[in-house]
This record gives sequence, C-alpha cells and structure tokens, in this order.
Amino acid sequence: MPDTRPPLGGLPEGGQIRRLALVGTRGAVARSRDFTRQALEDWQWLPGVTEGQREVAEDVLLLVSELVTNANLHAGGAIELLLHGTKERLRVEVSDGSAERPVPRTPYQPSRPGGHGLYVIARLSTAWGCEPRPRGKSVWVEVATP
Repeated sequence: MPDTRPPLGGLPEGGQIRRLALVGTRGAVARSRDFTRQALEDWQWLPGVTEGQREVAEDVLLLVSELVTNANLHAGGAIELLLHGTKERLRVEVSDGSAERPVPRTPYQPSRPGGHGLYVIARLSTAWGCEPRPRGKSVWVEVATP
C-alpha cells in the first residue's frame, strides 16, 4: 500500500539529532518542551497538515514532559534531552545519573494521584525502554512519523 500521508519535508536525508543539556537547568520541563516544539516546527510536524499530525506532535510534547519530570522526580534530575528525527520515526531520549530502571507503579490505580507517567508513555509511544549509560541511564520513547 502506498504511503498517503502528507509529506513532512523539514528533515534532511538521513534524519537529524538535536541535543539539549539540562544539568543544573531551572525550568527543565518547560525548556525541554520549547526545544522540542522548535524541532517539531523545523521538521514540519507542527503546525501539521492534518489534525492527526497535530495530535501526534502534541503527544510528543507530553511524552517529553513525562520523561523529564520522571528524571527530575525519581533520578536526581535530567542531564540531557536528545531528539533523533527520521522520515520513519522520532526517538526521544532523556538521560539522568541514576542506574535505577523505571518501574511502573503496581497495582495500577487510575484514580490515585501520581504514578501515571509510565502508563502514559506506554500508551502514547510506539515503543519505549531504558538503556544503561556509563553514568546513569537513558529512558527513551519512539513515535512513528505522522
């Protein structure tokens, strides 16, 4: 079946990687969202040609917020945000200094405050995971290009 999605022409051939240092940054979540929004605009995910494209871009901004917030709350603070956009997908990585892997709160209770971040991440991304780094880890999500 041919690809009928409207083109997103802002990415160079082979994709693009953007990094934002977050060590010691105040307002890391807001800065990360602004940085990501700018990348999505440059890559023509925003404002989006279709409603579906806009929805995926808004999901990406929520995923960035969740990843950075989780690093700040549970891992001593986010160190870096990495965005790797290609024609097929966007990979978002947030590195922190903790070797502790994220674990969903169990049992999951939707009515209880807090503990929803990893469930939101799993629901909105096509894949997510955690990779060890020399000093800490990187939690990543992938989203298919709309």
